[in-house]
Amino acid sequence: MKDHHNRIANWLSETLDWRGVEFSRALSGGNSNLTWLFAGEGRAAVIRTTPDNAISPTSSRGIERESKVLRLLEGRVRAPGFIAWCDDLAIMGRPFLVQECVEGVSITSSLPAGYGDPVDATNRLGEDLVRQIAAVHAIEWPDESLLGLGRPDGFLQRQIERWLKIRREHYVRDLPLLFQLGEWLLEKQPPTVRPSLIHGDYHLDNTLADLHTPKINAIIDWELATVGDPQMDLSLALLFWGQKRFPDPPGFPQLQEISRHPGVCDRRHLANLWSATSNRSLDNMDYYMALAAWRLAAIIEGSFCLYTEGKVDSAYAAALKYNVPALLQEAQHAAQGDW
Repeated sequence: MKDHHNRIANWLSETLDWRGVEFSRALSGGNSNLTWLFAGEGRAAVIRTTPDNAISPTSSRGIERESKVLRLLEGRVRAPGFIAWCDDLAIMGRPFLVQECVEGVSITSSLPAGYGDPVDATNRLGEDLVRQIAAVHAIEWPDESLLGLGRPDGFLQRQIERWLKIRREHYVRDLPLLFQLGEWLLEKQPPTVRPSLIHGDYHLDNTLADLHTPKINAIIDWELATVGDPQMDLSLALLFWGQKRFPDPPGFPQLQEISRHPGVCDRRHLANLWSATSNRSLDNMDYYMALAAWRLAAIIEGSFCLYTEGKVDSAYAAALKYNVPALLQEAQHAAQGDW
């Protein structure tokens, strides 16, 4: 790994004319990609690449997609600025993205010390969370910058059918509710209205909040971005928000844990703010809230399969024994309008 860091540092020096650059540290982040900080001469940059054990002919596509998305977001959305893309495999054996280093913190269970009143600070963060994703959704299809990022026609149906098929083919336990809800989602799917750029994995954990003021400095981790239904982004962010979650404890209780305290604004307040900011309807939100919980459950059950088969061993994967069924219960409540 140290050799990789040295080669990247040399590449940054030669390509960006940046002297004294060195590997600083690994940054915390998602489960699928490596994120490293390099610094020198009063400058800093973040490197995003795939992990060693994920190398395949297609493993870098998400990072390459992220590089394209960061370029089109410039001046339109709070996101890290694009600096460079390296596809020279001689450097470290796979491509990597160089992006701006944005100061901020990923918030889950606690707020920065300087935020003041925790309820007021959390409400301001929640409101900024939906305002920032509304800015993403303002990049509407058929904006030319979105060409090659996806196709909105049949988007919902492809998503549902894909994950139903995968879960039928690869399973380690009986989850009848997963298939019942999947069929309901297929039957009840609404038309996509005003498709746009969507983040694909939007919640507070995938943003960088300011260290001193309750606001979002940047939305990060864009490798799942595509052209699709903007209510999917909203519903996933709302899924983890607030006290009204099922069961107790809810699935992934640590995500947006700061929001589960008396006095914090509820999901419907944030949904209405998104609607007013984006000038979009909240029709069919019961459906989208159910879809958010169901789709996440269907995706992450794959990690529990690998854990059960002895192919991965992590606390995250082990906890899916509870988290997946809990998400399915939440989807069932949402489908009945209880969210």
